[in-house]
Amino acid sequence: MSRLEGQVALVTGASGGIGAAIAKALAGQGCAVGLHYSSNGSSAKALAAKLNAIGGRAKTLKADLLKDGAPRQLVSACVKEFGRLDILVNNAGAVLGDEHFLDLSERDWARTLRLNAEAPFFLTQEAFRVMKTGARVINISSVAAQFGGSSRSIHYGAAKAALEAMTRGFAREGAGRRILVNAIRAGVIDTAFHDKFRKNMGPRIEMIPLKRMGRAEDVAAMALYLAVDGGFTTGQVLCVTGGE
Repeated sequence: MSRLEGQVALVTGASGGIGAAIAKALAGQGCAVGLHYSSNGSSAKALAAKLNAIGGRAKTLKADLLKDGAPRQLVSACVKEFGRLDILVNNAGAVLGDEHFLDLSERDWARTLRLNAEAPFFLTQEAFRVMKTGARVINISSVAAQFGGSSRSIHYGAAKAALEAMTRGFAREGAGRRILVNAIRAGVIDTAFHDKFRKNMGPRIEMIPLKRMGRAEDVAAMALYLAVDGGFTTGQVLCVTGGE
């Protein structure tokens, strides 16, 4: 029997990149997966079809996490579809407002904090209402929380730092029920997130001790460890950053 047989995971931002890799890894261990997406429905549906074709159980779930009430509705939809929730992966995130900090609008600050910090808070809040003993919450953070982001992503770094702080707080609250809450601080990962920076990535990659970008599968491997084997690990920020 696969190690996650009978369990259900909700992965936000699962239409590509790190989210899709985590969904595949969980499904490979027998976990049913709710694949959240906001706008890229075709990719999410293609992933669901692929997982279902190889004997998995996957369902796409659409939600705009910038809207009021969306986190609660998303968790509710997942539980309605699968009957339970054992693993929540708060992966959805983005830099909203790609301007120098001197030009950043209050709207883009608020939207970035809402997607990367507020939505995971309320997703976790709702998940805690339905999760049973032994459940897991895995937050996908960023090396931007460590370094503070660039001049164009300070707001993103701030949001991810808030996510890491929430990880520790929720871990304490969940300990009595053995709901384990951890974060993965992802480094420079080779996904579409970096497509608009490709021409200028050379100097940034040189700063990484391993001298390469990470792969989405590197992050997924850590998420799978936390989902399956990390029974005495909670409240931690585990780095998949190539040595940074």
